[in-house]
Amino acid sequence: MDKGELARAYFMKGYNCAQSVTLAFAEELGLTEAQAARLASGFGGGVGRLREVCGAVSGMTLILGSLRGYSDIEDADAKTACYDMIQRAAHRFRAENGSYICRELLGLEAAEGTPVAEARTAQYYASRPCADLVACAARITADVLANTREGDG
Repeated sequence: MDKGELARAYFMKGYNCAQSVTLAFAEELGLTEAQAARLASGFGGGVGRLREVCGAVSGMTLILGSLRGYSDIEDADAKTACYDMIQRAAHRFRAENGSYICRELLGLEAAEGTPVAEARTAQYYASRPCADLVACAARITADVLANTREGDG
């Protein structure tokens, strides 16, 4: 199963978008499923259900930063390379999906104003583009990882 389909499968199990993408790369991150799910849990719903940056994009950013980011705060070139990598990945996601803002992807005027997530029902899954979005984000992440080396950004 490719990373996109793996992320989709996690979403269909009930994980949020950020968790689904992150879980698809748990092995590469050296994390258990529980650790990966917990690490990404707050990014769901466009960060805590605020409907801002899509959780799939947040998961993508988390993985790329973890595996291709920088740690030397004095290395301005590495910082720039990391931000460039993240921007290119996010722009690619937006080009394929029209936005990287959760509420725009869901067709909402504004956030619902509640932290309470909707029940995962057949109707929920049928009305959301999220399964496709997590698959897209995971595929982009896999492609970026395949075409960069650690420290390259």
